Parts: sequence; structure tokens; C-alpha cells
Amino acid sequence: MKESVLIQNKIRIKINLAFLKKDMVFTISLVLAAVSCLFQSPKIEYLNFPVLISLFNLMLAIKAFEELRILDKFAISILNKCNNSKSVSAFLILLCFFSSMFMTNDVALLTFVPLTLVISRKTKMPMMETIILQTIAANIGSSLTPMGNPQNLFIYSFYRITPMPFFMTVLLLAILGIISLYFFIRRLDEKELKVEIPPIKITNPKKTMVWGMVLILIIASIFGVIPYQVAFIITLMIVAILNRKLLFKIDYLLLITFICFFIFVGNISNTNAVHVLASTSLKDSASVYFNSILLSQFISNVPASILLAEFTPNWKPLLLGVNIGGLGTIIASMASVISYKLYIQSYPNQGKKYLLKFSLYNFSCLAVLTLIPYVILKILKIF
Repeated sequence: MKESVLIQNKIRIKINLAFLKKDMVFTISLVLAAVSCLFQSPKIEYLNFPVLISLFNLMLAIKAFEELRILDKFAISILNKCNNSKSVSAFLILLCFFSSMFMTNDVALLTFVPLTLVISRKTKMPMMETIILQTIAANIGSSLTPMGNPQNLFIYSFYRITPMPFFMTVLLLAILGIISLYFFIRRLDEKELKVEIPPIKITNPKKTMVWGMVLILIIASIFGVIPYQVAFIITLMIVAILNRKLLFKIDYLLLITFICFFIFVGNISNTNAVHVLASTSLKDSASVYFNSILLSQFISNVPASILLAEFTPNWKPLLLGVNIGGLGTIIASMASVISYKLYIQSYPNQGKKYLLKFSLYNFSCLAVLTLIPYVILKILKIF
């Protein structure tokens, strides 16, 4: 009897360990949150409820579109207009770059990465590199507008910046970013597409219209047009009326991963060591620039911008630094975690391969976009 219990326990432990190995980002976030709690007590204020609830709303809406085959319809229309795999990838990557300027980097990825995965399934075409480049594109493209990402919105309001100085500061980064993406896209495999898929008819246009309106409400709540609580209640009501099964089909581990990172970032940001380091190391524009890039790698770029803004009046190098700092590690920008989670949901055994390729692309891009702007701004005597 005891032996059978021991065997059952061993099997459970193996299953748990296998689960943790499959989702490395979740495991890392859980470990970081747990370890940081040993040094600092977590607080409820660390949890960014608007982000968590908006993410939950968006996942439900995108899953609804997936169930209604709206994503399939978009995928087929893209495939019918493109002759080869490279042109499909280029379209999807640029879609993320430009849409992220207006609908934020995380919303762009949550909307278009599932579309990429649908195309991958229909064509049997590997799209890992495309999704990684979509992530880079969203993180760079979102830097061009104040509403493109949370750190821009914070810096824009905190320093009371006017539109033109803001735009001129990030324009160089956006230009270098699109040039980098061009060279990355050129390296992608080019295979001729011979896919003849009949067009999909929308079988339930009324539901499609309702979910379209829900998506507009969710995006409006992200921009602060309506309270996020209102969007949350309306989304839940629509789910309850139209399709309750959606509540069991979304990735709750993604939400838990975000919660773990929020706890880790909150704990670390409030330690004395980090505050002392921030106050002593920000001596000039160059130090603000490099420290914001470096700090973003460990606590992500949004909290890095909030923390460093307290210690420097130099908003230009801070703005550039936290946007460039969104490249690099997978936690440098929380939007990158979204792409990763969506990908391994479809390909659970490719987590390690994804992280390796993600790191290769991101650190290459980080090196280029860190050094070139610095040299140019140094020549112009801005730094």
C-alpha cells in the first residue's frame, strides 16, 4: 500500500516538473516572485489591475473571434494576396509595427499573433521567427506615439511633454527599428505558396457584430475613454449570454505569469539597494540612457521608467532608454511574454527553442539600437 502511494506521488512530482519545464517563463516568474518575497513583503498595490483585467477581456474577445472563424477568414484573405512565405511574414510583421502605434504593443500582439498561428496551421509553415519579429516590431513601433505603450504614456504625462519634442526624440529609434526589421525579414526563408483555400463565410454575423463592438469597448477602456471595470462587466455579460465555454478556453497561466512578474518587480523596485543605485548612478544623459536600458532587462521597461523618473529631469535619454530596453530579455517588455505564451500554447514542446531564437534576435537588435543612437546623439552633442 505504501509503495503504491509512493509511486503515485513520484508520478505526480514528475508531471508537475514536466509542466514547469514546458513553460519556462511561467516557472521563472514564479521563482522570481517567491525569492523576492523573502526580502520584501508583497503588496496588493503591485498588481496592475487595469492591465490584468484588460488582458483578460482581450483574451476572451480574441478567443471568441477564433471560435467564430473570423481569424480564419482574415488568414485566408492574407494568403490569397501573397505569393510566398516571406511576403506573408513581412505583412504580419509590419501589421504589428504600425498597429502598435495606436493600439499599444500588447494589444497588437494579442490580436495578430493568433492570426499568425492560424496561418501557420493552414500552410504547415513554421512561423516562430515571424512571431519573434512581430514582437520586436510591436515593441519598436509602439515607441513612436505616447499611447503606444505604458512607459511612453507615463513619461509623456510625468514630464508634461508636448507632441513635437516627443516625436522628434523617438523618430530616430523608429527609423532604425524599421531598417533592422527589413534586414531581418530579408533573412527569412522564401517558399512559394500553393494554397487554394475556399473563402470562409461568416455563419453568425450577429455574434460577430456583437464581439466586434465588445472589442471596440475593450480598446476604448485601454485608452481610458471608458472605465476598465465597465468593459470587464460588459465582456462577462456577453460571454454569459453568448458562449460561457470561452471562460474555460483562455490561458489563465498568462495572467498568473503577469501577476508573478508584478510581485517581483514591485518587491525589487521598493528595495533600498535599487533606490540607492538609481540615485547615485544617474549623473548625466548618458548614464540615464544606459541605466534605463540595463534596468529594463531585469525589472521590465515600465517599472524602470517609473523608478528612474523620480531621480532625473532628463526625459529624452530616459524615453529612448526604456523603449530600447524593451528589447533583450523576455521580461524586458511584458508584451514579449504575451507572444511567447501564445506560441507555446500551440507548440508546447518548443519553449526552449523559442527562447533561444528570441534571445538571439532581440539581443542583436538591442546592441544595434543601443549603440547607433548613442553615437549619433553624441556627435550632435545631445549626450
